[in-house]
Amino acid sequence: MKLYDTKLAPNPRRVRIFLAEKGITVPTQEISIMGGEHKTDAYRKLSPMALVPALELDDGRVLTETVAICRYFEELHPAPALMGTDAFSKANVEMWQRRMEMELFLPIAMTFRHTHPAMAQLEEQIAAFGEVSRGRATRRIDILDADLGKTRYIAGDAFSIADITAMVAIDFGRSARIKVPETATNVQRWYAEVSARPSAAA
Repeated sequence: MKLYDTKLAPNPRRVRIFLAEKGITVPTQEISIMGGEHKTDAYRKLSPMALVPALELDDGRVLTETVAICRYFEELHPAPALMGTDAFSKANVEMWQRRMEMELFLPIAMTFRHTHPAMAQLEEQIAAFGEVSRGRATRRIDILDADLGKTRYIAGDAFSIADITAMVAIDFGRSARIKVPETATNVQRWYAEVSARPSAAA
């Protein structure tokens, strides 16, 4: 088994944090996105869409989507549960994970990709779209602050993959000049707790 990783990219970090929470160690191979290694013929055989991370199993099968990779490890190692424990909690975690991915992580990523000068060599940048995405991310942080006034973690009282996605999104936001405002006290409280977990350094 081998995990194809990129240290500076947010999606591979989500997998590394997930594995760290479970105490799982997997051999890794670094793929340089800025160096174009994700677009080589060799890597495209593993990941036709040139996406990182990718997990290559011992039998040659490959998983390339971040949450799918996490799901694979969740099934192999159910404890500690990061994707729910029963019918409702599994559905609830999936709901919040989806919200954090689509409504927070993605707008922040699009802001970065379309406004950061370093991405010009990788992206056909549309500055206006980047700024629209910035506004969407900022508004979602405000909504998240209200959500976290009701629960300890994003999907309830247990730390989950939804927290991993949101924490990585918030961290990635720094590169896109998107910050959590001081007035978002619930997000600040939550972020201080989750970012202090040892896995956050993965």
